[in-house]
Amino acid sequence: MTAVHSTCPYCGVGCGVIAGGEAVRGDPAHPSNRGRLCSKGAALSRTLDDSFRLTEPLLGGVPAGWDSALDHIAGRFADTIARHGPDSVAFYVSGQFLTEDYYVANKLMKGFIGSANIDSNSRLCMASTVAGHVRAFGEDVVPGTYDDWEQADLVVLVGSNTAWCHPVLHQRLQAARAARGTKVVVLDPRRTATAEAADLHLPLAPDSDVAAFNGLLVHLAGSGALDDAWIGRHATGLADALAAARADAPCLDAVAARCGVDPEALETFYAWFAATEHSVTAFSQGVNQSTGGTDKVNAIINVHLATGRIGRPGMGPFSLTGQPNAMGGREVGALANQLAAHLRFDHAEDRAVLRDFWQAPNLATTPGLKAIELFEAVADGRVKAIWIAATNPVASMPRAGRVRQALADCPFVVVSDCWPTDTTALADVVLPAAGWGEKDGTVTSSERRISRQRPFRAAPGLARPDWWAFAQVARRLGWADHFAWDGPAAIFREHAALSARANDGCRLFDIGALAGLDDAAYDALRSVRWPLPAGAAGEGGRLFALGGFPTADGRARLVPVRAPEPRPDGAFVLNTGRVRDQWHSMTRTGRVPELAAHTPEPLLSIHPGDAARLGLADGALARVETPEGAVVLRVGTTHAQRRGEVFAPMHWSGTFASHGTVARATGAGCDPLSGQPGLKSTPARVAPLPAHFEGLLLRRIPGTAPDGVHWVRIPLPAGELFRLAGLDAQPEGDALARLLGAPAGAEIIEMADPGRLTFRRAALLGGELHAILALARTRAALPSEAALADLLGRRVVPTTRPRLLAGIATAPAEGPRICACLGVSEAAIRHAIVTHRLHSIAELGAMLGAGTNCGSCVPELERILRDVREPAL
Repeated sequence: MTAVHSTCPYCGVGCGVIAGGEAVRGDPAHPSNRGRLCSKGAALSRTLDDSFRLTEPLLGGVPAGWDSALDHIAGRFADTIARHGPDSVAFYVSGQFLTEDYYVANKLMKGFIGSANIDSNSRLCMASTVAGHVRAFGEDVVPGTYDDWEQADLVVLVGSNTAWCHPVLHQRLQAARAARGTKVVVLDPRRTATAEAADLHLPLAPDSDVAAFNGLLVHLAGSGALDDAWIGRHATGLADALAAARADAPCLDAVAARCGVDPEALETFYAWFAATEHSVTAFSQGVNQSTGGTDKVNAIINVHLATGRIGRPGMGPFSLTGQPNAMGGREVGALANQLAAHLRFDHAEDRAVLRDFWQAPNLATTPGLKAIELFEAVADGRVKAIWIAATNPVASMPRAGRVRQALADCPFVVVSDCWPTDTTALADVVLPAAGWGEKDGTVTSSERRISRQRPFRAAPGLARPDWWAFAQVARRLGWADHFAWDGPAAIFREHAALSARANDGCRLFDIGALAGLDDAAYDALRSVRWPLPAGAAGEGGRLFALGGFPTADGRARLVPVRAPEPRPDGAFVLNTGRVRDQWHSMTRTGRVPELAAHTPEPLLSIHPGDAARLGLADGALARVETPEGAVVLRVGTTHAQRRGEVFAPMHWSGTFASHGTVARATGAGCDPLSGQPGLKSTPARVAPLPAHFEGLLLRRIPGTAPDGVHWVRIPLPAGELFRLAGLDAQPEGDALARLLGAPAGAEIIEMADPGRLTFRRAALLGGELHAILALARTRAALPSEAALADLLGRRVVPTTRPRLLAGIATAPAEGPRICACLGVSEAAIRHAIVTHRLHSIAELGAMLGAGTNCGSCVPELERILRDVREPAL
């Protein structure tokens, strides 16, 4: 196959990839990653298995042709609108959409159905940044570029575990740190892999970010670090912002107490920032996913505006986007409170521009329902028909149990996806969507860089692009002339032309230079950064160094913000977020063994002191209960966690864990401006949950999850593994048979010791191990997972049957995979350090390759080096 240049479908870094043959590798010529990929990107070729894909439309669970499914959708939507009005229907879409998908869905809902009830899962990701940018700059614009990370003398990372969530950018930063001494400060409640690699870590108390940056603003004013001349020319609001900051930060000790950090460490951060002109402050979900997220964003922007540190090399506030095309969605107005092309609902002239351009007399004139409100409207019956695409809200929305019930009760639910999910299970119509490697279009990265996603494989079965499905329904609703594109290039041309319409520089989002691309030029489009107005000589660069803000007076706004009152002591604070090698609800990554090896199951991270107080041991089960719901997780004690706080990963859905959808327990309180829910600080109670027995179940052929037990599903090269825990008595008889799930005709061999509650049963098919179940009173009494996995699918002869039931491996267990990119285990790393007397990351990389690709594992490699070498010193 000819090599195809495309873009990675994971985070907002927007890494270029080259797909060819069976491999996907980093594109050395792409400016975002220069050939590097993270562990997920490096495993992209392993996600292209179509075994679990949706391949045909389903109507009431029964296979149907596209015409039948589309006619049914159009008919039900038309009937609902006729009976109840346009606001009775809604779309919920995704940052996994390409810009062309987003554009078509947004045009259909806002322009022709006449409602603004289209929102994106980016509401859970970047909405507070959007609101903060608009308040400060007048438009949703990231001022800087990735090059600033390498040209800064100080980089402050706020609420961002960059090493795991944006690994390629983190490695660019670490390379700059090594080459030019860049200082790195991390503000994060947890001591993450990013904090391990920093010069200074401030473990802020939950929701104390505004206090920290208000304190910094006061310090900057007191130390003479404000740029009064720049402010006088290009900004307003300093006096009010300073007054609010001084009310929050009467002295350094008060700020340190509110933030829960050492005053000397806080003073060091303030001194470094005041003395370092070339400073970048990068922030992500720890800032955005908060009921005060917009104020946090503006507190950060305030210190850069007050010092004039914006728009020049190596400085500025920088929003790190979570999804590959959250930025593209923001460009086309796919949030319920936006219009396309950065046009605004609250500007009558903007509405007129869009109405005229689309020839859409029914254009929505007011914002629609944001994500939380939208699903509340589904629950109470205001929204009676919803189309969900490329996202799994039953696993990802706060109060996920209520979302599940709302969709179950909704009169009409359509879901477009590549795989069966918790959400497709509730749909009246399921549409098979084309996925990454099959879709054709564009995405925009965190630095405003537009890159192409190009197809290099055929979509399986009848799967089709999302834009096509929305356009087909629009045609059936009577708007064929307005949705008559013959491919994504035509959609992109319209999108680019709209960005330039009535835009004489009043909106910075302008890609008019690309409006004339023919299909061949679109196919060949290289990555390029906006603004790109017609006649532009080159791609857009840094913004706002000389002002030019898209506000009525051309000036930026410093916004007065106040820190919220600290939470009263008592309940734990539940924080949620990502792990290194998984993505969203794991539909793409969850069945790849290499990506499961580092974090095989969701763990509740808790400080050892808190665990001891509660009687929780490592590996025990804990019940986490909040006002919204409850979830059961195994415990992982760690000193990286602040006391009084717990952390749980967001990824595990009902497909991969019986109690793993942590979104069932997260609160739905929202930022009043952005509508973004606070997913980082839900009050929670934590209690031990005794297990009556522990177990392992391995199957050669993946199947349905076991009933009646707590379980986590883990992919293996030769099948799948379930870690089990019994909340009731150990099963017997038929219940055991159902748990094993042996096929008809299988030979069963068994070993039992009732006195010790030890039980093992294996199913052989054709003399090979097809499935094995092991139960015991404790986890320590179970056989080795690695041993059983090594035996799965192997031929079993009479002399090896005792070995099988004893769980004795034919090869030594290697332990967890530390370097997922190159498959290097912890055992191999420790062996190499001892045997070859290695002392550095560079020596480890030269010998094993560990840490030489994405670098996400470097902090863990450093920890292992310390563990092994220190006793010998």
